[in-house]
Amino acid sequence: MIELTHASFQYENSDRGVQDISLSVKSGECVVLTGLSGCGKTTVTRLVNGLAPSYYPGVFSGNARIDGKDISRLSTWEIGRLVGSVFQDPKSQFFSSELAGEVAFPCENYGLSAREIRERTDAAIEALKLSHLKDRAVDILSSGEKQRAAIASVYAMKPKVFVCDEPTANLDAAGMRQLMQTLRQLKEQGFTLLIAEHRIDWLMGIADRFLYLRDGRIAAEYTPEDLLFLLEADILGMGLRSPRKGMSLPAPSVLDESPAVLKTAGLSKRIRKEVIFEDISLSVPEGSVTAITGQNGVGKTTLAQTLCGLAKQTRGHILIDGKKARAAVRRREIYYCGNDTSTQFFTASVAEELLLNTELTEENKDRARHLLKEFGLYEYRAAHPSALSGGQKQRLAIACAIFSGRRILILDEPTSGLDGRNMRLIAERLKSEARNGRTILVITHDRELIESCCDNVVEVGTKPGEVQ
Repeated sequence: MIELTHASFQYENSDRGVQDISLSVKSGECVVLTGLSGCGKTTVTRLVNGLAPSYYPGVFSGNARIDGKDISRLSTWEIGRLVGSVFQDPKSQFFSSELAGEVAFPCENYGLSAREIRERTDAAIEALKLSHLKDRAVDILSSGEKQRAAIASVYAMKPKVFVCDEPTANLDAAGMRQLMQTLRQLKEQGFTLLIAEHRIDWLMGIADRFLYLRDGRIAAEYTPEDLLFLLEADILGMGLRSPRKGMSLPAPSVLDESPAVLKTAGLSKRIRKEVIFEDISLSVPEGSVTAITGQNGVGKTTLAQTLCGLAKQTRGHILIDGKKARAAVRRREIYYCGNDTSTQFFTASVAEELLLNTELTEENKDRARHLLKEFGLYEYRAAHPSALSGGQKQRLAIACAIFSGRRILILDEPTSGLDGRNMRLIAERLKSEARNGRTILVITHDRELIESCCDNVVEVGTKPGEVQ
């Protein structure tokens, strides 16, 4: 079904790409691409769905075939009938203002009958458990709900090949279980699956093979049994996430008795008539890393934006050091690192981004150099942030938060798109910052991150505003 033969690709004006990739994926097979951030996983998916070099300019050599057809000889429209793609950033593939229209759009684009469009749309929405959001505006969906909507829009088309790039990046545990079930059903029905993923534990019951990429090449191939047989030291040395643990999050914990830096009282938020969260009361200890968890759609990101003064609460109070803090005060005291790195960078280079709004003293320049080296970004210091891989952008965003000097940091899904090595690097740095007196809130579904560095776990419940 998928045939790559000695395929190489180098992006225009960049040293990034892949070299000599030979890959054969049979109909009904599930193959997973994994490895360190920047190893070439996403590039391989772009060769399969035709986005490289047609959309991403560069030099391609070798051969790429889908269902026996040479991709280079197919139009984008023809490739789209064969290959459905779910991207790391779901917003990049949205065309409609409401969820049902978004799921229906690909079917409409290919001229299916009204009856078939309706049947496929309803089936896809049901399969991804999105019926309660059918008429919801796409722009107010949570990041996890947007991810499921993107998957549903591909599911409705039923292409022969599904290509997924980090499909669980923003999914909660329930969403991941639903995705597992959907992919397993697709595989049983004979569809071919190619998945680029860092979090590999949830794929152990679905994947037939795991391909480990390093420096743009396929360095090793493993069956699920092979991966489970590897020693933990081997997994760590390869920079992978653990294949052994399940998806459940640690249980909520009781916040300790350290002095509370950040508190809320009766905090509520509505958008239009929609209740986002209601009557939230938090008390976040000084010098701690606190995880905020909960299902997709319960308002975690909106809560974070409200805490840092980027969104206005409907009612309730936010206190810093025991004093009510207006939005302007919170914006000065709290640094918010959002879950969409495409909107966070404003300068022409990585180094400039880190030093933005900072006095250009030799001391600050030296601090910036050390932080970039620690986060594996120093060699990209002159590069434009848009040229970085997804994982590199994520590390840059976190580095900017740390470098800001603000004593309260709120990080929204900071390990989305991060491999095991860099997830552990970030975890260690967050623990270090907390030991030095910083207060950190992490909005996350990442069980491994929570286990690695979080002192407390607060769960926002399934009902808006419920805190457990």
